[in-house]
Amino acid sequence: MPHPAIPAVDFAGVVFHSLRGQGVLVTGGASGIGADIVRGFAAQGCRVGFVDRDAVAGQALADAHEQVFFAACDVTDVAALRQAITTLAGPVGGFDVLVNNVANDDRHAIEDVTPAYFDQRVAVNFRPHFFAAQAVLPGMRARGGGAIVNLGSVSWKIKGAGYAVYASCKSAMLGFTRVLAGELGRDNIRVNCVVPGWVMTERQVSLWLDEQGERELERNQCLGGRLVGTDIAHMVMFLAADTARMITAQEFVVDAGWS
Repeated sequence: MPHPAIPAVDFAGVVFHSLRGQGVLVTGGASGIGADIVRGFAAQGCRVGFVDRDAVAGQALADAHEQVFFAACDVTDVAALRQAITTLAGPVGGFDVLVNNVANDDRHAIEDVTPAYFDQRVAVNFRPHFFAAQAVLPGMRARGGGAIVNLGSVSWKIKGAGYAVYASCKSAMLGFTRVLAGELGRDNIRVNCVVPGWVMTERQVSLWLDEQGERELERNQCLGGRLVGTDIAHMVMFLAADTARMITAQEFVVDAGWS
């Protein structure tokens, strides 16, 4: 069964005027949804810094855009993550926006999960979000505010099987978002969560999208199209811009109606 064509969606005509000149940090920005988020903010005239462990793809993306800066980093190493954020703050000029995007949906059976594997999944899918937020807080406070956008997943909402630790970490994004929003609102820092459905990234199509997956999409999505990274980037940018100046502690599901 051939896969339907994945639409090419760009950022033409999408303008958030308040984002121009803003400093943005994206974790896990070298590929997939993260790369589209980087491209989206770059198209708005932002100065964008991003981290990723894929040095080749990351540098290629940075080289393709003006005012986009890359630091190779394994986000499971908190000290390295902190150093990368400090390094990027120089050329970016400080951060008005943090997008906690990094994640890895490696499949696993519950019976096979060891304590070491569990800790490693948390180290990718939750811990970097906390410490990236911690790292940008002093700068955002000094600038008089900012926006943090966390990336969740519908995986736990639809009771998806085969990635229990990943889905648990993604469910934690909502609690993390609400707690941060409560603590940081007085600093004029807004915190929201974008919850993607099944986005047709290169990784998803090559590793997980099979005939059964196509049938699941057809059966469960209310809309007949396919989600792509720019669909998520549009929502992230909306929440980062002044269009969302009075929105915080909320989750926004972008899943074509699946959940």
